[in-house]
Amino acid sequence: MNIRILQVEASLSWLRDMDDMVRQSSLFFAGTALCVILVLLPGVGTAEEGNGFTSIAVGQSDCGYVETLDDSGSSENGIFHSVALPDDDVFRPLLADPKEPRFSATFSRVRFRDVDETLSTSAVSFGGTFGLWGLRQENNCNGFQINLFGAVFSQFNLDAPSTDLINSDFQVGVPFTFRHGPFSARLRVFHQSSHVGDEFLLNNPGFNRVNLTFEMIEALISLQSTWARLYGGGGYLYHREPALERGTLQWGLELRAPPNAVPLFGDWMEGLLMAPVFGADFRSVEQLGWNINTNMLGGLEFSRKRSTRRLRLLLNYYRGRNPFGQFFDQKIEAYGFGVYIEL
Repeated sequence: MNIRILQVEASLSWLRDMDDMVRQSSLFFAGTALCVILVLLPGVGTAEEGNGFTSIAVGQSDCGYVETLDDSGSSENGIFHSVALPDDDVFRPLLADPKEPRFSATFSRVRFRDVDETLSTSAVSFGGTFGLWGLRQENNCNGFQINLFGAVFSQFNLDAPSTDLINSDFQVGVPFTFRHGPFSARLRVFHQSSHVGDEFLLNNPGFNRVNLTFEMIEALISLQSTWARLYGGGGYLYHREPALERGTLQWGLELRAPPNAVPLFGDWMEGLLMAPVFGADFRSVEQLGWNINTNMLGGLEFSRKRSTRRLRLLLNYYRGRNPFGQFFDQKIEAYGFGVYIEL
């Protein structure tokens, strides 16, 4: 009888996992179809007539957030220049990747699906990307760049009396980025190490701590237009402790309306621009049976013309395995809101 019960429970668990994968896959393919339509539409707003891309001069805007016309055949725009310590990057940071280097503070209600318990948490991140050297094309954003990035991702238990630090992930690495017209790519080599908080360990004496650390090489390609962006790629763990499976896949979509002036503030904040944004990021990891982890963000983005600084107020939803540190095998579902800053 016990064996039969276990078999039934295993079957139900398998069916639930399949249902999750079907729902998440349906969401992705529906969103992808919408993005493909938007990418193929002619540009609007600031786009030049007859094409969906805008030619700009290097240094006049943030190249990660504009669409460029391929003028490589022009005698003027075909010239590449060496740029030391460039202000921006040619690859746009991923909007919905929970491990993208940026500054953020979020509140979430997290449900641990294995035990059906819920916890209030706060997640903070500190980090960014610094341009070291670029070979950039004159009067547009085409080119190649070498950067340096570092970031810390930490989570806190708000239900604990002392707001315990749960875990911190530290990342540092070197991204190589490339852009040609609407196509861009990023190759990153980076290190991550994870550390459990002291207060968490004191309050959970039976916790089996793992010295989780790895080095990874990761590649992504991106196609963007005025309204939409699609990206995809994968990664490979070439050194890891413990001996995790090596492969990862990642893909996603972003929707961003052209920014407009904010009429609410009038002359008080002259030049402030606002745009609604939405992003969905999907990640699949070999170690966890290639199950799909879904992270979705949506809300408002504030910026200024010709500025690389961006402030976002976003709602967030996550379903999948825990993306942070030593808890990577936990099945969670989380929803909340947060403030995200890119400098």
